[in-house]
Amino acid sequence: MNGKTPAESKAFLTDLVLPPDTNYHGTIFGGNVMAYIDKVASIVAMRHARKMIVTASSDSLDFISPINSGEAICLEGFITYTRNTSMEIYVKVEAENLLTGERRLTATSYLTFVALDDQGKPISVPPVIPETEEEKWHYNGAEERFEQRKKRRLERKERQNK
Repeated sequence: MNGKTPAESKAFLTDLVLPPDTNYHGTIFGGNVMAYIDKVASIVAMRHARKMIVTASSDSLDFISPINSGEAICLEGFITYTRNTSMEIYVKVEAENLLTGERRLTATSYLTFVALDDQGKPISVPPVIPETEEEKWHYNGAEERFEQRKKRRLERKERQNK
């Protein structure tokens, strides 16, 4: 199976944050940000695999700063690593002041997706060929993040069986 670059499946999403999208602080609900992240990451995973996918895990979601009503939420997602049937996706979230053009980092997240065949069974995905320094940095740390996910799942399983 031929590899694919992250640029081949990269996804962007921009939306305006309006008052109904916000909490009593006037900032976007965290759950709304999570939904945007999952949506962008799903697009990346489907573009990379060209198969149906399911979200297997959301390893991390780090909120760095809030997004205010009236600002734009800007998301960028790209694939960082694959194993046989799974894909790790990184999503960066920024806020943009539409009057000044100023942008600031507001959240980052890693998610894992599994590609499925027509019967809903896991299916192989193309490997990733990182090109940029940022892509290589994420790629080089992916195996460690995979091991952490595996350890966390095992610990939870063992704890549940006690």
